[in-house]
Amino acid sequence: MSPVDEQQPQFGTLAPDNWKLAIVVGLAVSALAILSLPVKDSFWVTGAMVAMVAAAFVVNAYRRHYYGGLLVSPAIAVLFVMNIFPLLWSLGLSFFAYQSNQQNIRFIGLHNYEQLLTNDLKAPELWGNLTNTAMFVVLTVTAQMIVGFLLAVLFAKQFPLRRYLLILVLTPMMLSVVAVGVFFSYYYDPTFGLLSQAIKAWAGGEQFILMSNKAGAVAGIVFADAWMWSPFVMLLVLAGLVSVPKYLYEAAAIDRVSSWRRFWSITFPYIRGLLMLALLFRTIEAFKLADLVILLTKGANDTMTISYHVIRIANEQNKTSEGAALSYLLLFVVIVLTNLYLYIANRRARGN
Repeated sequence: MSPVDEQQPQFGTLAPDNWKLAIVVGLAVSALAILSLPVKDSFWVTGAMVAMVAAAFVVNAYRRHYYGGLLVSPAIAVLFVMNIFPLLWSLGLSFFAYQSNQQNIRFIGLHNYEQLLTNDLKAPELWGNLTNTAMFVVLTVTAQMIVGFLLAVLFAKQFPLRRYLLILVLTPMMLSVVAVGVFFSYYYDPTFGLLSQAIKAWAGGEQFILMSNKAGAVAGIVFADAWMWSPFVMLLVLAGLVSVPKYLYEAAAIDRVSSWRRFWSITFPYIRGLLMLALLFRTIEAFKLADLVILLTKGANDTMTISYHVIRIANEQNKTSEGAALSYLLLFVVIVLTNLYLYIANRRARGN
């Protein structure tokens, strides 16, 4: 047994560095506080238990000379406070009946999940919004992949003013979603919007109202989202295109290989991984589409997404626990799709 192992405190020993005992006590006290105390009191009790466990880890690392862990502990603490703790807290709230405009809270188990999936009034709305979300995911991600790939092919070549045009193309990605939504709301405006004025000048007649039906509203949202995030796909694909060795193209030119064969055999293997990565990132982000829907349609014309539905339940209707449960149902769907994607990607990698 090493000296470090000999210095490890026993589980039942009351010591400031006994992190195992601190975890058990913290979980037990936190569970009792959540089940028996008011929300405000249980919040502070749980926070105190988290601080106690963190202190035990710090003392243990100092006594065992784990200075690397101490150096990264501030970053871990910020990550826990800003991400992990709210995630666990919202998961706990999904098993309670709680509204943000009321003080009472009671444990109801899986009732929120059961209501969302089986209630005759809520289930059809949920599945309808989930269908709309899937539609937006397919349309927006497809548009972004196609436009981003074409832009990457264009900017992979050298031409005059390439640097300045590249900066101009990357500008939408640097804007906030709110700024993009406000810009396109003016762009689509039927009275003075550029789109309405251009169609009116070209075809004549009355004002053109793009958002008057579902097809136009969906097209407007997809175009705005693709305009903003296609540069992200372009950057990833462009990184792969510029990394292709030039001698491969020179050898293919000597052998008189066709352009299609040159792309499929030389270019595509270098950008395939980046394309799949862009597909994964943009699919996950598309499931969270809500900002543009709120700014452009407010869910009208059957454009309500599941993320916007969560916002309306949790914030506008003050059904905090039900919104938390729906958020975790959405998280489950994203995790399943992500694992399916990774499974297919790994299978293709092993096949090659």
